Amino acid sequence: MKFKKIKIFGLVSLLVTAILMLAVFGFSCVSGLAAVGWSGGVVANNTLYVGSMEGRLVSVNLNDQSILRAEPLKVQSQGGLFGCSSALSCGGGTSRVPIYGTPVVSDNVVYVAGYNGKIFAYNALNFAEKWEYPSVGAGYLQPFVGGMVIDNNKLYIGCANSYVYCLDANTGGLLGSYQTGDKVWGTPVVVDGSLYIGSFDKTLYALNADDMTLKWKYTTEGSIIAPPLVKDGIVYAGSFDKNLYALDAATGTLKWKFEANNWFWSQPVIVNNMLYAGNLDGNIYCLNPATGATIKIFGKDDLAVISPFVSQPAAVDNYIIFASQVGIVYRIDSTTQEIEPLATLTGTITGPLTVYNGIIYFQTQDAAIQRVDYKFIDEGKDPLLSSISLVSG
Repeated sequence: MKFKKIKIFGLVSLLVTAILMLAVFGFSCVSGLAAVGWSGGVVANNTLYVGSMEGRLVSVNLNDQSILRAEPLKVQSQGGLFGCSSALSCGGGTSRVPIYGTPVVSDNVVYVAGYNGKIFAYNALNFAEKWEYPSVGAGYLQPFVGGMVIDNNKLYIGCANSYVYCLDANTGGLLGSYQTGDKVWGTPVVVDGSLYIGSFDKTLYALNADDMTLKWKYTTEGSIIAPPLVKDGIVYAGSFDKNLYALDAATGTLKWKFEANNWFWSQPVIVNNMLYAGNLDGNIYCLNPATGATIKIFGKDDLAVISPFVSQPAAVDNYIIFASQVGIVYRIDSTTQEIEPLATLTGTITGPLTVYNGIIYFQTQDAAIQRVDYKFIDEGKDPLLSSISLVSG
């Protein structure tokens, strides 16, 4: 399907500026500045859990799309820069905590981390708090931007203070930590007892998940915030040096690297032995995962609008679902390498995509959960379903 090509200027530079502002100014804020996040959703027991743009942990009943609960992350009252607390509350305004990382659900407990430097564990049904880290009265860490992972009853998460933390998922007690050379915005991945995570210090780390000691590290030429993908003994990691790296998962030895025209911001996916990776240059790259050889580049001749791919894609059946930053959702058929648009939205898409029962869920910057049925297009129906507003009443 052919489209009129529309070059979107300034989006990448705007995004870069936002990143630098966030990295430089940290907790500082300006009166009236609203909390904005890019949390994705996670589904458990037919309930979607997501961090809203208002700084609330929200649960949604997927049977009828009704809001079950919406819990604002707690902010302790204390002074700070420009009348702001270290938890990002601004003087004279409502305290709101941006939530960037996707919540995690395990054993009927939902975990969420805020930009205020706190991790919370709630009962998944009634949102009764089980614990918080650091504990009440113990202050805050620096911002949590990436998501977390639960493995073997341990919670792992990276922090902007350069540390990767390991907590007891039941109690919130600190079990161990590892300090990198700079901020950690990425989400860790744990496979076969090894934890993989990138840092602003341009390095990908492999840690022993048991004791948080270093197994190996590999340094690139740019910061790494994209969650790595680990499959068949290979770690795939994108970097801000424009390269996608394939490393031996056991040793960190470089197998190959592929250079694009801009940053790799999100995690790639592998479907039918083909690796698909979106890039801020507006292209989607399909590569041979064993060699890094190019199979196909989905670019200006295939896409309706040239716009950065920031969101983490989703794989379902033989399809890969990508969402561009300007709000266009695409479906790639891995068996034919054909791409087609599923939906065009007005809201910006920066958060990861989630698939459940054939429906694609993602949050847009207008504080709504969008729903797209990836099969409806084959039946001549509009794939874009009604959205779910996360705005509190």
